[in-house]
Amino acid sequence: MQFRGMRVAWLLGACLAFAGCAQTQLASHAIKRSQPEPAPAPTGGTYKVGTPYVINGVRYEPKEDPAYNSTGIASWYGHPFHGQRTANGDVYDMNAMTAAHKTLPMPSFVRVTNLENGRSVILTVNDRGPFVQGRIIDVSHRAAQLLGFAEKGTALTRVEVVGAPTENMIATRGAVQNPPLVQVAAAPRPVVAVENLGPVQGVQVAAPFAAVAPRFNVGAVPPEVTVVGVPAANRIFVQAGAFASYESANSVRTSLASLGPVAITTVDVAGRPLYRVRLGPVDSVPRAETTLAMVIARGHTEARIIVD
Repeated sequence: MQFRGMRVAWLLGACLAFAGCAQTQLASHAIKRSQPEPAPAPTGGTYKVGTPYVINGVRYEPKEDPAYNSTGIASWYGHPFHGQRTANGDVYDMNAMTAAHKTLPMPSFVRVTNLENGRSVILTVNDRGPFVQGRIIDVSHRAAQLLGFAEKGTALTRVEVVGAPTENMIATRGAVQNPPLVQVAAAPRPVVAVENLGPVQGVQVAAPFAAVAPRFNVGAVPPEVTVVGVPAANRIFVQAGAFASYESANSVRTSLASLGPVAITTVDVAGRPLYRVRLGPVDSVPRAETTLAMVIARGHTEARIIVD
């Protein structure tokens, strides 16, 4: 009996000790979760263009493209990529001013403009993506905050390469530490003259007019953000392809007519006409993504969403 009592006491003590350890571990985990996550140490990565690759059946061909200028849907990425290696060996920091692109060299410097509110920032491309059909760039969480679409998730944007790889970068494929300084003109502001006039005898004076509200309210913007003029309305299209032959374009137009309004538009490239087959305009990003998926399913794997 005495041995059994000693054994019971030992078991009770072990259970209490184990419970205390468990509580200590839980408290430790809670403290870790409450502490801010340390920012990873950036490495700068190396200059990299890369070779053609295929993701989800779509072929991408990276290349140096200093004249790159395109519109489309931007998204952003954060966890669980924070602290992971990027495609050029850098370390992804969701709080840094970086982005992922499918074909531009790494690093490249791009101006990303939110066409819905006029906010524009300069980002360093140091990763590959996004691989969701219809997206043209994935920006960091911090960049999405500055561009004003972190909560919304996506935005209609214009992406332009700024600067160009230096001769030294091309020769040595070395790391680039700082992006070039690019001057971006601010949105024009009208000049209004104000003159105080005395009241007119016998006439009731109306209350002052309220200031005309701008199309969007940007408020106070951080120094990284430039506000530029953007179109009053953005139209979203799905471009099935661009063709040198009108007959080829018209054949594609006919084959896609069942998906909705489709038209051929002409653009001059190097003195030669190029015939673009576009569906739309589409009234929303989700509808555009659905239409894009149907166009790709019909064999037009290079189709994309554009904003015009």
